[in-house]
Amino acid sequence: MQHVLDAIQANANAEVFAKLAIPDSYRGVHVLKSEQEMWQGVATKDKDPRRSLHVGDVPTPAVAPDEVYVAVMASSINFNTVWTSIFEPVSTFGPLARLARESEWAKRHDQPYQVVGSDAAGVVLQVGSAVRNWKPGDRVTVHCNHVDDQDHSAHDDSMMAANQRIWGYETNFGGLAELAIVKANQLMPKPAHLTWEEAAVNALCNSTSYRMLVGRNAARMKQGDVVLIWGATGGIGAYATQYVLNGGGIPICMVSSPDKAEILRRMGVQHIIDRSAAGYQFWNGDEQDETEWRRLGKDIRDLCGEDPDIVFEHPGRSTFGASMYVVKRGGAVVTCAATSGFMMEFDNRFFWMRSKRLIGSHFANYREAWEANRLVSKGMIHPVLSRVFPLDETGEAAYQVHHNAHEGKIGVLALAPSEGLGVTDPALRAKVVDQLNWFRR
Repeated sequence: MQHVLDAIQANANAEVFAKLAIPDSYRGVHVLKSEQEMWQGVATKDKDPRRSLHVGDVPTPAVAPDEVYVAVMASSINFNTVWTSIFEPVSTFGPLARLARESEWAKRHDQPYQVVGSDAAGVVLQVGSAVRNWKPGDRVTVHCNHVDDQDHSAHDDSMMAANQRIWGYETNFGGLAELAIVKANQLMPKPAHLTWEEAAVNALCNSTSYRMLVGRNAARMKQGDVVLIWGATGGIGAYATQYVLNGGGIPICMVSSPDKAEILRRMGVQHIIDRSAAGYQFWNGDEQDETEWRRLGKDIRDLCGEDPDIVFEHPGRSTFGASMYVVKRGGAVVTCAATSGFMMEFDNRFFWMRSKRLIGSHFANYREAWEANRLVSKGMIHPVLSRVFPLDETGEAAYQVHHNAHEGKIGVLALAPSEGLGVTDPALRAKVVDQLNWFRR
């Protein structure tokens, strides 16, 4: 792939990129179907992505007419890569086999390996015969909504599509690699003021937070809304915090350490709860403790004088009962994940008698992802990058995310030889440089 890197560094034109040879194989981070039973009997916390994520050459598939090859300069770690690596809650080789039954092109995805990763920033190398809006040499970021737009259910809101999948999680040929195969409707312009690694960390988490809070399909936050944000310095939580601040809301940010609280103060947050210092014990063995829910509610009211209009939920089992309790009468809990467990329990009396709403939200459709990326490109929403690993150390990066030993997002360099490359709008970068360093001090 050195010839590709040379062309990118030389800022070659489209004709040069179109003539570049696509290699027969490429380096990618992958899991093996033969190892999908390796964690049987092992507790979730003890499953180690460093053992199951392999870095090595895999064959290059052909691109379908609606797909492109992207030379990946950088990618990032999302929690779905952790789930894939620990084969939990299920092995992702099952979804790959189901995908393979949909069409002749889909058969490519059912392999004895899966190249993972649901974020990428890079350069288009070649395009399929049906691709209209993109050309070789375009600098792009990739969002992870993989959908067949020939299905009627994919229209209006493609997240409702019967065949909607997350690229690099429920599909093969993901972004933690030197080369990626993506549908043309996954591409967005790379923000010009960002480095490759900064551009790579946004699409999944930023788009998810946009849909949950801003778009018309979930909580639809308005000015003055009080929003409780769990994990406010984590991947999606840090983007949610920015959307609440930008949209005239009042964030109540939950963190787990003084260092994370300091990051939020740099972002401009006034109301912060360090849950470790507070010592909340929402669970007492197999039972939840309502008095602890009440204590959290009182702490929130002491900070801002009222209960939350919206709770931004993603930890899942550990916090869900508390979230459903503290949200105000008529308020909404919007949830997109369950990193602490998928089986939720809450007291339905406080839910139905106070007319609360529970909203499930999953990633974002193309328009929502595009609008979220537009805000990044304008320097209004900022990447929350805290650390960068080389591709060979992806297992360690995923291990840190698995054990919450990080803030913000962790980037991974693929073809980019070092950090700091890829900026083509230094003037805008100079205006927002302080925000770009929120998580890297």
